[in-house]
Amino acid sequence: MGGFFLGRQPILDRNHNLVAFELLFRQDETEEVAHVTNDLSASANVIVNAYGQLGIQNVLGRQRGFVNADPDLIMSDIISLLPCKHVILELKESASITAEFMQRCNELKQKGYQFALDNVVAMNNKIEQLLPIVSVVKVDILALEKDQLAELVSELNRWPVLLLALKVENREQEARCMQLGFQMFQGYYFAKPEVLSVKRADPGKMSLLKLLTLVMGDSEIEEIEKEFKHQPGLSYNLMRMVNSVASGLPQKINSIKHAIMILGRKQLQRWVQLLLYSANQSDDGMSNALMQTAAARGKLMELIATAERPHDKNHHERAFMVGILSLLDALLGIEMQQIVDKLGIPDDMSQALLTRDGRLGLELKLIEANEQGEITTIQSTLNQLGFLSLSELADIEIQAIGWANRIGEVTN
Repeated sequence: MGGFFLGRQPILDRNHNLVAFELLFRQDETEEVAHVTNDLSASANVIVNAYGQLGIQNVLGRQRGFVNADPDLIMSDIISLLPCKHVILELKESASITAEFMQRCNELKQKGYQFALDNVVAMNNKIEQLLPIVSVVKVDILALEKDQLAELVSELNRWPVLLLALKVENREQEARCMQLGFQMFQGYYFAKPEVLSVKRADPGKMSLLKLLTLVMGDSEIEEIEKEFKHQPGLSYNLMRMVNSVASGLPQKINSIKHAIMILGRKQLQRWVQLLLYSANQSDDGMSNALMQTAAARGKLMELIATAERPHDKNHHERAFMVGILSLLDALLGIEMQQIVDKLGIPDDMSQALLTRDGRLGLELKLIEANEQGEITTIQSTLNQLGFLSLSELADIEIQAIGWANRIGEVTN
């Protein structure tokens, strides 16, 4: 299964506080250095992966991202995809500097974009042309002798720019740069680039997620039926399952609409949730293992909720759903926040899934601790909940696993 990859290297201030990241093009998870054959393509790849696939909040948090910006990228419309508050555009001295390029940079600067000058090792005409528009100058300290570095810093200090020491590899180099007045630092001495990655979400799984959204929302049966008709394999699976569970009915189920009505919205919702985990199990064993865990989590959440509020059917349903959905981010390779937004679920369920807060969040935390065998957390969470003992948890866990195994046989 392919994926999306992105390198990220921390940039620190003089007190070793994290102030930014450099975002780097990567083709796979193990790559430490990129093999770039096309600058524009590499930059576009970084932008697409940072924003579209990994989510910029996950990548940067509250920090800024330094992004390589060759002249083609600066002149293109792609730049408008990058909010100026998130990025600093890195220019290279080797760029061909035309009047149009300088005009475009000035326009972008007026719109709030900031520029950095990358890999500077000496002053020249090109650098002097670019210095009026840049906020940060990144100096390659490895390429310079001590006196050359001091001379370059002294020349750069004539401009209102922040100095960033690039390729700092040991304590001695850091101390020298501190002494010379560098404000920011980047290099293997602090941290090597880490590679962030996300799996490509399978199209079949995405259509199941769309179906789940329809079933959970206020969509008409006709709309749900239409989505099934786009998925012949899914329709066959639905008919087969409904016929097998409804064998006591006087007539066979003969249409998708009939099957949906017989199954009912809540059962259909449960079935689609489970199908999400069992889709494409041939890819790897992970989906199958996740499906079993998710089914057991859902049932265990439901049984815990039943012990807490025996007559509140709505609470039981919501608990089941939190359990099932809690592994969907791992399965689809997309953020839980996106799933929560897409499905439009109630606040208490969102809280449980995103931050493990509230009663449902506490119950989910208990189940996760139970899966990991974290006895201290299990005991303290049971004490917080106040209605379940360790032996009662063990009993209902056996029920939940048995149910999950039976469901696994049906969906396979």
